[in-house]
Amino acid sequence: MLPHLAHKAQYEKKLEDAVVGEKLNILAGSIPFPDKDTKDRIKLQVLKYLNDNFGLIEEDFTSAELELVPSEKARDIGWDRSLIGSYGQDDRSCAYTSMRAIGDINNPEETVLVLFLDKEEIGSEGNTGAKSRFLDAVVADMLSLEGVKADDGAVRRTLMNSRAISADVNGALDPDYQDVHEKRNAARLGYGICITKFTGSRGKSGSSDASAEYVGWLRQVFNRNSIVWQTGELGKVDEGGGGTIAKYLASYGMDIVDCGVALLGMHSPFEVSSKADVYMTYKGYRVFLSEDRE
Repeated sequence: MLPHLAHKAQYEKKLEDAVVGEKLNILAGSIPFPDKDTKDRIKLQVLKYLNDNFGLIEEDFTSAELELVPSEKARDIGWDRSLIGSYGQDDRSCAYTSMRAIGDINNPEETVLVLFLDKEEIGSEGNTGAKSRFLDAVVADMLSLEGVKADDGAVRRTLMNSRAISADVNGALDPDYQDVHEKRNAARLGYGICITKFTGSRGKSGSSDASAEYVGWLRQVFNRNSIVWQTGELGKVDEGGGGTIAKYLASYGMDIVDCGVALLGMHSPFEVSSKADVYMTYKGYRVFLSEDRE
């Protein structure tokens, strides 16, 4: 909105009320359809473009799943080009490094997998979220291929004996808003892959709290393989908090901990990460997937 006209419409409101969800509309075109006798000429011209280029009709929107993102490519930040600026690094930075990590492993000693799940920001709901039974089905199929009877007990035992990383980002210490962080326990850009023992709101509410033994084991794995790592909490106890899918996978009884890239400006249209941290996250995931259980 034009700042010159925003005094009553935005400036006098609370920050959380200043931007109305129903007004988050997009610009899709402005050229009208040539026939002046038709209604909604601009809309019709946009539909014509979609039909000519993609074969879409208006009814297709009723079943479409649309994703509107900034039309910007990732770019270097800083005179030293040490940072990455892009939308959606939560959680594309961890998804990409996970994919590269498992793709670069040859003949692992144990069975490894990387599971990509969506809907995390709305509670991991639906048949593609972490609350679904998709992982159970995958493990059952893997057991069957190994000649093991894949009953419920076998699937439960397999999952309970597994070790996992919830590949997710953490908030880096923001130099402009340092007061919302507990500085001695905050992740920082350029300090390596971030291990987050617990998340949650106002402490550990709604969190998966990884065991001390498991975090200690992961720390030793990283140290043995010269992985630069740090630990971090998601802000001060009384400032809010957040959550990940770790608690849903922990319900299987497996050991799991959050681990990933630290970000500035998380959830903004232009999140910032350190190239060094992204690289260490890739290396950390790779050694984790390659590590023998013992």
